[in-house]
Amino acid sequence: MSSTPFDAVLFDCDGVLVDSERITHVVLVQMLGELGWSLSVEEAMGIFVGKAVKDEADRIERHTGVRITEAWLEGFRARRNEALERDLVEIPGAPAAVREVHAAFGGRIAVASGADRRKVELQLRKVALLDCFGAHIYSGHETPRSKPFPDVYLAAAAGLHADPRRCAVVEDTVTGASAGLAAGATVFGYSPAEPGHSSAQALRDAGVAHVFTDMVQLPALLANWQIQ
Repeated sequence: MSSTPFDAVLFDCDGVLVDSERITHVVLVQMLGELGWSLSVEEAMGIFVGKAVKDEADRIERHTGVRITEAWLEGFRARRNEALERDLVEIPGAPAAVREVHAAFGGRIAVASGADRRKVELQLRKVALLDCFGAHIYSGHETPRSKPFPDVYLAAAAGLHADPRRCAVVEDTVTGASAGLAAGATVFGYSPAEPGHSSAQALRDAGVAHVFTDMVQLPALLANWQIQ
């Protein structure tokens, strides 16, 4: 630990640990289509990736004339979770990277997601990572504000009794990176070539400390990082 300035590592979930975005957005496109808003999956991902659907109620109402209700959101989550249970896979290299980071930091890691807790736990269980995080799973649905506000990252740091300024955050979207930066953390941007992640340039423009393209790189990156 003496070689790193970090006391804890805080992971986003969707797009960082699990390859869930396309699965989720196929369901979202279907349900928005039922309300009268026709979108491609790519268009929907461009709008909604990194954001909580509930926080986009005004946008949905502008396009559909329908105010989404909690019942509609529950229906979306149920259909989404069914698809995730069937089709979800891990981000390549993520499970091994998480386990290596977990060992290196003495278990001082957390998940800080904008998604609801049931989804996060389902996904971590599906890719056999639930045991790595234990009680340190934090949902933006349970904080006053979700990403891009820092609340969920501040909650995760507090849960680990860590100064957020001595935390590393791993994110793949500008929305999430903005949340980590607002918390005072050092943010590492994961930007592989596949769609569904913010571009390397967008992450750099948002202010991340470093962009990397393969989760295999993460443990060494954290271990060898020096404050710039």
